Amino acid sequence: MALTAVFLVALAIIAGILFFPVWRDRRALAGEFPPHWREIVERRLPIWPRLSADERRQLEDLIRLFLSRKRFYGCDGQHIDDEVRLTIAAQACLLLLNRRTGVYPALRSILVYPRAFWTSHPQHYEDGTVSLAGSELQGESWEHGKVILSWDDVENGAADYGAGYNVVIHEFAHQLDGESGAVNGTPPLRKGDYKDWERVMRREYEALIEDSRHGRPTVMDPYGATNRAEFFAVASETFFEYPHDLEYYHPELYARLQSFYRVDPRRWRD
Repeated sequence: MALTAVFLVALAIIAGILFFPVWRDRRALAGEFPPHWREIVERRLPIWPRLSADERRQLEDLIRLFLSRKRFYGCDGQHIDDEVRLTIAAQACLLLLNRRTGVYPALRSILVYPRAFWTSHPQHYEDGTVSLAGSELQGESWEHGKVILSWDDVENGAADYGAGYNVVIHEFAHQLDGESGAVNGTPPLRKGDYKDWERVMRREYEALIEDSRHGRPTVMDPYGATNRAEFFAVASETFFEYPHDLEYYHPELYARLQSFYRVDPRRWRD
């Protein structure tokens, strides 16, 4: 009897682990998208009127799944409410439209600070010594299920959509990148796309390094020349924020990103 009871308890636990996510998602998608949520999304996402009816429906469903699966935590006194959660979720879910993918499956937590925050990391020198270096950040993406954002910068990016800078798109592009198993500038692609992706991305990354080194103006933020991971995140920002300019000056890069993201942000612009 004791063994039977243990077996049944174990079976119930396994069933709960397997079926809870399905139940949770069905519950999240049940009913209409809450009207007060839609009011926030329409106000915080200036391109909302330009989205097709199908894109709006997709985005609402993605937002509901995102909010049901992720946990938000306020830091340094930052209050978390629907305004914060939906502003972040709406921008993050733009990157998932038309794509057969999970809703950032490795991500568990979003930490939100009121403004830019300080972080420290070890700095290694050629002589073998190590020191702690501090820097002020607007956002940070961790490989172990965490994104950190400055609410002040999230608001600025939402209010001035099209200014070329969007901390949510940048950090969540890193999350997509990491779904390949490494944050290296190459997210999971269709099998036949890797060769062209590597060719175009390497060429464009090296060109940005040269342009930055010589102080030449660029469509993309020179921060993208830091490494291949940052290049992908910056290129993604530019793709969504400056689609016409990116397509004009970097047509192959635009085509690669359009193939990956499955949207054409030029339709959302004047």
